[in-house]
Amino acid sequence: MRARQQLDDAVTHYRALESELEEHVGMIELGEEEGDEATVAEAEKALADMRRRAALLQLETLLSGEADGNDTFIEIHAGAGGTESQDWAQMLTRMYTRWAEAKGFKVEVIGASPGEEAGLKSATLRIDGKNAYGWLKTESGVHRLVRISPFDANSRRHTSFASVWVYPVIDDAIAIDINESDVRVDTYRASGAGGQHVNTTDSAVRLTHVPTGIVVQCQNERSQHKNRATAWAMLRARLYEAEMQRREEESAARNAEKTDIGWGHQIRSYVLQPYQMVKDLRTGVESGNPSAVLDGAIDPYLEAALAQRVHGGGPDAVVDLE
Repeated sequence: MRARQQLDDAVTHYRALESELEEHVGMIELGEEEGDEATVAEAEKALADMRRRAALLQLETLLSGEADGNDTFIEIHAGAGGTESQDWAQMLTRMYTRWAEAKGFKVEVIGASPGEEAGLKSATLRIDGKNAYGWLKTESGVHRLVRISPFDANSRRHTSFASVWVYPVIDDAIAIDINESDVRVDTYRASGAGGQHVNTTDSAVRLTHVPTGIVVQCQNERSQHKNRATAWAMLRARLYEAEMQRREEESAARNAEKTDIGWGHQIRSYVLQPYQMVKDLRTGVESGNPSAVLDGAIDPYLEAALAQRVHGGGPDAVVDLE
């Protein structure tokens, strides 16, 4: 049913664009015949907007991976640097939340570990929406922030790092077999806000997959049973993503190409001082409006990274997010 709905949506969008194109071309022809420059200009502006929407729909046709249509988990971890990096991790958490909300997607905080003074040591979000994983999968990597520190009494410039890891929510259509003897289960008391009960019982659950070293944890529910079920779902998703990444790296190696997707690779720089710019180091896409980007306007970066991942390259671009 989901596949059928996706096909129906694609056909509907195509037919709507086709009809709109005929309408605007007809308006231009009529305006030229009558010498109505305002009508021609308005129709040409509409065609330019159509070009943008058509390009976006074309990109969506590239979201054909096995899990691209799935919901997604996003893990954000502060790098070294204490409060600075923890504040940066919280800024990234907000950025992805705002992006998802603008799309009409549902956002759920699966777990969050607050910093000592401010920000977050780590956070895990679940984002539910059409092609959520497909759009966000290229965000995995290291994100770098340069700014005048609000926590430095001498107002010095600081560089902070945070890691982002994106992996799909796995449904029953994809079978992931896990040997339970390979998984260590730990329970502990949840930290941070959550009410008296959640902080006084061992409701939080941590799963460690010993063969791979993958660790997931969930503490957002008062029920240990619910947290355990969510943690197992996250573990299945992480193991699936690890296998997909392994296959992608093997394919890239066969083609003598290096993959930029994964831990330890800096993918984007966000500079607030001494100048303002956000630049993706893989695609060259940049913006002089970091405030808009940090408020969730990341579509140009997602689109360029997706196109590059599919086509194996992409032109540099400067985007205006005013």
